Amino acid sequence: MKERDTSQHTSVAPRLRHHVPKLVAQTIAARGSSRYADWVNTRHPLQPTPASPESRAATLFVLELARAMHEYGTPAHRLETALSALAGHLGIEAEFFSTPTSIMVGFGDLLDQHVHLLRVEPASPNLGNLARLSDIIRDVVETRIAPDVALERVRALKAHPPTWPTWLSRVAFVLSSAAVACFLRVRIGDVIIASVLGLLCGEIVRRTQRSDTLRPVTEPLAAFVITTLAFTCDALARTNSGYATSLAGLVILLPGLMFTVALTELSTRHLSSGTARLAGALVIFLGLGFGIALGAKLGMVVGHELRVLQGNDILQWLPRDVLPRWTEWAALLIAPLSFCVLLNAHRRDTGWILLTCIAAYVTSRYAGASMGEELGAFLGAFVVSAGSNLAARYFRRNAMVTQVPGLLILVPGSIGFRSVTSLLGQEVEVGIATAFRVAIIGISLAAGILAGNVATRTVIRRRQLAASI
Repeated sequence: MKERDTSQHTSVAPRLRHHVPKLVAQTIAARGSSRYADWVNTRHPLQPTPASPESRAATLFVLELARAMHEYGTPAHRLETALSALAGHLGIEAEFFSTPTSIMVGFGDLLDQHVHLLRVEPASPNLGNLARLSDIIRDVVETRIAPDVALERVRALKAHPPTWPTWLSRVAFVLSSAAVACFLRVRIGDVIIASVLGLLCGEIVRRTQRSDTLRPVTEPLAAFVITTLAFTCDALARTNSGYATSLAGLVILLPGLMFTVALTELSTRHLSSGTARLAGALVIFLGLGFGIALGAKLGMVVGHELRVLQGNDILQWLPRDVLPRWTEWAALLIAPLSFCVLLNAHRRDTGWILLTCIAAYVTSRYAGASMGEELGAFLGAFVVSAGSNLAARYFRRNAMVTQVPGLLILVPGSIGFRSVTSLLGQEVEVGIATAFRVAIIGISLAAGILAGNVATRTVIRRRQLAASI
């Protein structure tokens, strides 16, 4: 009996050694999971503690300011930097993430963070409201006004009337197209046609922006109408300037500035915003190209039929003289003034915008003639960026007020226009080569902007260090 009992005990031992560790592990896991469940049920991380009215006003001010800065044309690298500095000054722990169509703001530490999503639409820069936002931020930082007062001022900007009247905006559309036609060195009659097309393009943009149905097709529709009229006039006048007048008439829709800003955002490691903005610029180029392709064919057919029916006397009254050399410098004065109106800049910034555009154009032209187009674009962007940052530092203004018009003089929108038209005309090699040229010039502009930012920050820090010593 004893031997039988011993054999039974020896046969059970291996089973116990096999099952005990598993039972212990299951017990520990059950206790750990129950403790974790108790911790989750008692902690309630999604229910924040009641905040004071002052902190709620400061938080709401940051959110409304983020939306306003985005809607008025602030790129991602500037928006996130400015908002992070403001939140730190207000004692708010926050993180910001900006894309062309949304802003995400996270308040609080990592475990108890509350994320707010703002759905926004990309829009053209509004230089006047950007300058007013800078004044509001400066007043808050210098404790002149409280965040709740600043919040009301930010909300009031939406109802702020335009700086310039509507009739002057129509004049600006005409003058901007005429200035671009002068830069393209066309004939006097072509400048007249381009001016009329610029006015028509401005009216199409104004009408379509009011309709949710027509807004997505603004670029193809405007390109189709403007190119049809341009090539009809070209067929009647026989000047072979259809593409030039189309480019001048559509200049306000060319996404050259968007393309340059996208490359700048990519260079500053804002990859999501830069990629989305770059894709948006390419889509606009393709939409313009589609409208141009249809409009060019229809315009040539209509112009030929009109010439057959009405004879060759149509549009023969247009002057065919070549533009004199001084018209290029007159256009350099007219274009910045048109930008001031179209971008809703403040009247007090008109002189600085004019000076910045002249400096950018002169630097880019003469440097490009002697050292190459790419280096000329780089130096022009460097002058614009550095000059805008220094002026903003010493005159307490927003750097974008002068930087955006200066870049508009330099952006390769016309070259991108030629690339799309070449591809649509089955000139693949010319189109690809022109597109590569656009990319190189865009990279040069982005590098010039970043170099200007670095140079001005270095100068400012050295001046502060010298003053402290």
